[in-house]
Amino acid sequence: MNFSESKGTKFQIGLLHPKHWPIWLIFGLWRFITIFPFSVLLIFGKVLGLLLHSIPNRRKHIAKRNIEICFPERTIAEQQKMLRDNFINMGIAVMETGIAWWWPKRRFAKLIKYDGLEYFDSIDPGQGIMLLGIHFTTLEIGGGAIAMATQMDGMYRAHGNPVYDFIQARGRVSKGQGNTVVYERRDVRGTMKALKKGRTLWYGPDQDYGLVQGLFAPFFGIQAATVYGTARFAKISGAAVIPFSHIRLEGTKGYQITIYPPLEKFPEGDDLVDATRINQLVEQFILLQPDQYLWAHRRFKNRPEGEPDVYKLPATVK
Repeated sequence: MNFSESKGTKFQIGLLHPKHWPIWLIFGLWRFITIFPFSVLLIFGKVLGLLLHSIPNRRKHIAKRNIEICFPERTIAEQQKMLRDNFINMGIAVMETGIAWWWPKRRFAKLIKYDGLEYFDSIDPGQGIMLLGIHFTTLEIGGGAIAMATQMDGMYRAHGNPVYDFIQARGRVSKGQGNTVVYERRDVRGTMKALKKGRTLWYGPDQDYGLVQGLFAPFFGIQAATVYGTARFAKISGAAVIPFSHIRLEGTKGYQITIYPPLEKFPEGDDLVDATRINQLVEQFILLQPDQYLWAHRRFKNRPEGEPDVYKLPATVK
């Protein structure tokens, strides 16, 4: 399914059912908060992040374990600081999502600095582009910024709540060129058609979606279930693969959106070689700003046979 269809960005009367009123209220309050200046929203986000960090919870445990696994060379104090900073960034991400979805384009554009937009023009007309991004906490900002600069379709994971999915879809097309499409991440047919038609599609290969369409490849020196869709989609569709990053700058300076040259000699045709190359690229991006990465995701959820669950909760965490 994609959100160019009637059930996507078009309002359905059923969304006004009383059972949905609580979530409409939450989103209404969220949108109201985003009217504040950027500097104030950063403070709100920091407070929210520190509050979440102060409470023992499963996501905190997952982020802590990921940081320990990926940065074993850092001291305990350094790992704890990264964890705290990461939760601050996750709190700010709530505000950034509202900014990306609801700020007018003119106001939003004042926060954005671009570098490398010329690489889009280097691609042959009619050739699709897989815009390779990762799950920084600034993901919605990055998507909105690229959508304002060039045609870009997106992907989403259905949350099961129709109001949430509707608002998310509307938000993700709000900065587009007027014909933006948002695909459910399992809609392989739809995304392939888009690439073959020469469209630009955001694609994030840095999460653990299991081994049905993936394999184990090294990630920060640890075997991690890695999708091989990046290489296979590029091969079948003939699309170019262009990486990009989106980093929040210091203070109120806004965001740096950087587009990099298209990957050369990719794919090579060996799933493990190609997946390893993509993981290495993801690592390079993470190291740009480690505390802004979404460490709360179970990146090492699936383990090779015989290896224990790295996220097994201590008895004190429920």
